[in-house]
Amino acid sequence: MEKNWIKIFSSTNYYQAEMVKQALVGHQIGSVLINKQDTTYRAFGEIEVYIHQEDFSNAIEIIILNQINL
Repeated sequence: MEKNWIKIFSSTNYYQAEMVKQALVGHQIGSVLINKQDTTYRAFGEIEVYIHQEDFSNAIEIIILNQINL
């Protein structure tokens, strides 16, 4: 992964990570999901949402204001 990307959210539930990603993309904040779950046992590992470091403040505000049901 390129430099200046930071993790802003992680979850064991894919849909929660996808909701966060879509909220950010809807506000023109580029984000990516990285699935670190074990392919055999979904109980191990997490799905992580990464953004560019300079978007951190805006991203936190969007997540809080949208009250994403996490």
